[in-house]
Amino acid sequence: MSRIGNAPVPVPSGVTVKLSPSTITAKGPKGELSMNIPDFVSYEVNDGEVVVKRANDSKPARARHGLGRALLNNMVVGVSEGFTRKLEIVGVGYKADVRGKTLNLSLGYSHPIDFPIPDGIDIKVEKGTSLTVSGIDKQQVGQVAAVLRGFRKPDAYKGKGVRYADETIRLKAGKSGK
Repeated sequence: MSRIGNAPVPVPSGVTVKLSPSTITAKGPKGELSMNIPDFVSYEVNDGEVVVKRANDSKPARARHGLGRALLNNMVVGVSEGFTRKLEIVGVGYKADVRGKTLNLSLGYSHPIDFPIPDGIDIKVEKGTSLTVSGIDKQQVGQVAAVLRGFRKPDAYKGKGVRYADETIRLKAGKSGK
C-alpha cells in the first residue's frame, strides 16, 4: 500500500487546481504548471485538498499512485512558494556573474563558460562565488543546478569546484612524503 499516495495534497489559499480529462493544472501567485495524468491514476479535487486514487492494485498502478501524488504536490508547492537550490564555487580565481540572460563562469579552464539561463529559472550571484537557482518547477531547478555543478565537479584532493551548499566533500589524503 502506498503511504505517500494515500495522503491528500493540501491546496493552500491562492492556489487553484483544475482537472481536465488528460491533464491537471495548478495556478498560483508564482505561475502556472500543468502535467499529463499518469496511467492508472485519478484525481479528485475537494475543497482545500486533492485526493489521488489508483485504478487497481497492480504493480504499475501502485508505482504511479505515489508518483502522481508527489508530482502534484511539487506543482502545488512550486506555484505557491517556489523551489531554490544553492551552489558554492570554491577555488582561487573561480567566479560567476550574470549578464542579462547568460551566466558567465570562470572555473579554471582556458575559456569562460557562458550558460544561457532557461526560461522559468532565476539565477542570483552573491559575492561572485555563491549561486542561487530558483524557479517553480522542481525538476527544472534541480536539472539546472546539476548542469552547473557538472561544469567543474569538486575534486577529491582540494575540494575545488562547484558544489551544492549543503554538500560535504570527503577529501582524500595526498601523497605522503618521506
